[in-house]
Amino acid sequence: MNGRHHLNPGRILALGLGLAAIIAPILSPASARAQGAAITLIRDTEIEETLRVYSEPLFRVAGLESDSIRILLIGSRDLNAFAGPGTMGIFTGLILESKSPNELQGVIAHEVAHLAGGHSARSGEMTQAGMRPFLLTMGLGVLAALAGNVEAGAVLASNASFFGTLGAMGFSREQESRADQAGASYLEAAGLSGRGLVNFFDNFRYQEVFSEARRFSYFRSHPLSSSRIEALRARVERMNHRDAPDDPENVRRHQIMKAKLEGFLNPSVAVVKCADPKADFPARYACAIAQYQLKEPDRALKLIDALLAEQPENPYLWELKGQILFEFGRTAEAEAPQRRSVELKPDGPLLRVNLGQTLIALPDEAKIDEGINELKKALSQDEQNSVAWRLLAQAYDARKRDGLARYATAEYNYIEGDRRQALIFALRARDLLERNTPEWRRANDIVLATEGDRQVRGGRGGG
Repeated sequence: MNGRHHLNPGRILALGLGLAAIIAPILSPASARAQGAAITLIRDTEIEETLRVYSEPLFRVAGLESDSIRILLIGSRDLNAFAGPGTMGIFTGLILESKSPNELQGVIAHEVAHLAGGHSARSGEMTQAGMRPFLLTMGLGVLAALAGNVEAGAVLASNASFFGTLGAMGFSREQESRADQAGASYLEAAGLSGRGLVNFFDNFRYQEVFSEARRFSYFRSHPLSSSRIEALRARVERMNHRDAPDDPENVRRHQIMKAKLEGFLNPSVAVVKCADPKADFPARYACAIAQYQLKEPDRALKLIDALLAEQPENPYLWELKGQILFEFGRTAEAEAPQRRSVELKPDGPLLRVNLGQTLIALPDEAKIDEGINELKKALSQDEQNSVAWRLLAQAYDARKRDGLARYATAEYNYIEGDRRQALIFALRARDLLERNTPEWRRANDIVLATEGDRQVRGGRGGG
């Protein structure tokens, strides 16, 4: 199978290595018009892990259950972050602008304060500036498109429910000040310095004098003022951990996270930086990714092999190698590095999705069956990954297991938000599956959950 397809760049942007998304318009945000920024949802195990490491000590001291909060990585050049019920979003523009782990943790602490305080977006504004459910959790590449179905790839959506109403998460100046103070307290309780948050605000103090339309989104929804910064500074300077240094491991994670994003989002810049013969690991990592993005797979693979010689136990390097091989049509060669990535990080469901998509693309029934098992394992770790359900449906169809193929398609549509199609496929699955099996019961649950929905009353045609 050839992994390279001619995709319409206005519809699909494949970032690879778990960084993949469908571009879709925001309904009405001034920010996108002002900043000229496309907005995507990015899935990447390594970066998600870093953000989770930064956030968990703050969730803990704030009394929040970490497992109940989804951290979303939003691909946009805009500098922004938001917090809503059970969800915190961090924009890539914010990460790239942050100068240290402590700065980023400071912003996270502020957002955690909004979560812990139950601050809600202003009514009306959220609806007016909300996003259409549009962003795809595509695992590793635009999986459906790479599997040969470009049209399906263009409409896949994973975890779209998180994006029903993300818009401008606006809070009052009073709430912002309270979140500053609470965030500083959480940083102190976690043994972290509050100076990162102060420095972050100081770096963008000039935003206060800009007109509303010219400000970064973060400083429209989180209004900044000199008095607010000084009140926070005074509080932080009285705290015991104000001089606490960044954990060296977090510094390493931060450098790699920023380098990786630069390689994907600014490949021409990343390539120039790694021309230095003394370039460090993050710069060379970024360069390998950049060469991949610039359609130079052989150069990228050569760089990755050199990095693997230094870090043979790094699952993300094996993941990247397998991703490049798969996307450039070397599917059989992709299997071994993808297997190695899963061996090294068995708790990474996106890595299993990557392996699963390769196995089901091989002309071998035993490999397809193994791919089915890998996708099922991934779903046992992340049951809301609609791409894994879509690939599972494709694999079941290849093995002529019609009832299971329709059931997996029902799950995919249910997660993606197409309740009418979810009902259609769940009804067909229920008719074909053996009664009272787990899949039959789940298909029945989908039928019961969707049958009375007004969205599906218009008819049950299709599929």
